[in-house]
Amino acid sequence: MPDRGPDILVVDLLGGIGDLLILLPAVHGLGRRHPGARIRVLTHEPGAELVRADPAVAEVRTPRHGRPGAERDAVVEALAASRPDLAVSTTRYDGIPELLSAAATRAVTDLWRRPPPDQPVGARYLEILHAEGLLDAADRAARPRVHVPAHARAAGERVVNWLVGDPPAPPVVLVTDAGMAVKRWPDPHWRRLAGELARRGHPVLTVGPVPAEDPLGVPLPRADLPTLAGQFAAVARRGGVVVGPDTGPVRLAAAAGAATVALFGPTDARRYGIGGADLQGLPGCAYRRPTAITEQPCWWAARCPLDPAGPACMAALAVDRVLAAVVAR
Repeated sequence: MPDRGPDILVVDLLGGIGDLLILLPAVHGLGRRHPGARIRVLTHEPGAELVRADPAVAEVRTPRHGRPGAERDAVVEALAASRPDLAVSTTRYDGIPELLSAAATRAVTDLWRRPPPDQPVGARYLEILHAEGLLDAADRAARPRVHVPAHARAAGERVVNWLVGDPPAPPVVLVTDAGMAVKRWPDPHWRRLAGELARRGHPVLTVGPVPAEDPLGVPLPRADLPTLAGQFAAVARRGGVVVGPDTGPVRLAAAAGAATVALFGPTDARRYGIGGADLQGLPGCAYRRPTAITEQPCWWAARCPLDPAGPACMAALAVDRVLAAVVAR
């Protein structure tokens, strides 16, 4: 690489907030290893909100339209704007690796190569980049940490202070949605958990859809992702815990410094664990494929081969087990 700070293009177009957060330690590690680097990140909205104010990131790009081929077009535009010295990508579809390899001085376009079934995805990224000589050894242990701008941190603090004040017991945030039906914890489980927490004096807050006629707790106001991160940081400051499935908001809570209890069913906690209390439902399920989750028969339509009523792995996560993990945090 040239002596000047290199132009580094990081491409994450997998679509999920959680996917970007898993890659974030690699972004920060590249910045530490290459002082003065101009790091550009190409990703989707709304996750892009989380890196626009990040001191390590010089520019954030997103696909400009929603038609087929939008992601490839965005890569072409990013390469035309500036030929990168280094391109790093998690994105393997639509010929994007070939585009990056042809345009960049150097490209690492497969961070998924031959993963062991029990190695966390984020750790795999860091290991590969270290093996490529792009990260220092210390970077291999890095965890996702999101930069929360001062205005978002202050806004989150105001909201949480207004909702819970100085509670006698730490607040607990329930993230009830998962984006995919196959990852959702059953509604009766949520209701029982909320009741048990309230009986113990914990203020119960919620993120995601809840029945208006019988809410599980006090909903956090809808906000952009940086402000939600500020709300999670305020919960963390009060010793609180965030509970939810393997989904972006729970990963964001952990990246903002909050303790988490994460509920894993179709995804393997050994591969996708968030780093707090990662609870696995039905760990011996014969249909789970840790390194090929989209090939599982349940993945897309949440049709469980073991239970026609819904994902058996999520239902198997007993309320008492989750409650004990929350109290232990």
